[in-house]
Amino acid sequence: MNCYHRLRVLPTIEWKDDAVVMIDQRKLPSVEVYVSCKTANDVAKAIKTMVIRGAPAIGVAAAMGIALGMRRSKATGTKQFTTEFQKLCDLMAATRPTAVNLFWAIERMKRTFAEAAQNGASVDELKNRLEAEAHKIHDEDVQSCRDMGAYGAELVPEDARILTHCNAGALATAGYGTALGVIRAAAERGKRVAVLADETRPFLQGARLTAWELVKDGIDTTVITDNMTASMMRLGNVDLVVVGADRIAANGDVANKIGTYGVAVLAREHGIPFYVAAPLSTIDLHTPDGSGIPIEERNAREVTHVGSARLTPEGAKIRNPAFDVTPAKYVTAIITERGIARPPYAESLAQLVGAAPART
Repeated sequence: MNCYHRLRVLPTIEWKDDAVVMIDQRKLPSVEVYVSCKTANDVAKAIKTMVIRGAPAIGVAAAMGIALGMRRSKATGTKQFTTEFQKLCDLMAATRPTAVNLFWAIERMKRTFAEAAQNGASVDELKNRLEAEAHKIHDEDVQSCRDMGAYGAELVPEDARILTHCNAGALATAGYGTALGVIRAAAERGKRVAVLADETRPFLQGARLTAWELVKDGIDTTVITDNMTASMMRLGNVDLVVVGADRIAANGDVANKIGTYGVAVLAREHGIPFYVAAPLSTIDLHTPDGSGIPIEERNAREVTHVGSARLTPEGAKIRNPAFDVTPAKYVTAIITERGIARPPYAESLAQLVGAAPART
């Protein structure tokens, strides 16, 4: 199907002048500021402090951070170089625990390193191979988002009112987006779409980031608070839900931003399709079900404050799990760059992953 018009790819992260440059997502939508990470430690800090966020994006960032750190290594022999490489991989792996794309990207960098080292590569050759692999991971991510968008657009009806939770757009990837990639692809095909963006407490990724992206693209966008979702569905204002994912277990259980589980339950109650859009790198066949997915608990200040304004009284206990797990029974379909998986997910996801060509 020919595209009606092609929307731009927001440069979430790029390698520029021997630095990893990324938009500071903590500052959006007030100001558009770019952070230049000149060391691997800078990249790790950016991931941990949410300068960059979103499962595919932090995978790309980790790969680039490793390549950048090794590019700056002063090691002259492969033994010292290998020791430094392992330390950088451990540094990146310790940044955030839930998104499997982070660990997937690190493993790709490890395989690249091991293959080159086994072939007798010099330190300089190893540096070049690692940098090339990081660029490949970046470019593949953009293309995979385009591909899953094309599959997902077929599920979007004309004049669709789409609800999404958190931000699974260009900002959460190397560009274009997963859930928002589906929305963008539908718009590119000339379908009229309108988006309801959950604000997504406590970090407000929907209100700050999803709305910012879609408004820039000229897509009809309305921000609602998280507790308005049920009412909007009951009133008939939602035709489908599309969200991203940070990890998908082998049985189809989906870890995504906190609040996603509630949206899925509400969608089932109201007979609304609930779709998940995620690349194959998000599928973790080594984790049988959602109970094995680690859930990151973040700083209480994200709940107690908005900016400098305190919302809660001193002495109140705070919980801040960043993610929840949506059982597979609530997921209508999972959209990937290789096609659409449907229940039973233990079979369909394994088939899609098995069909994916080896990335070298």
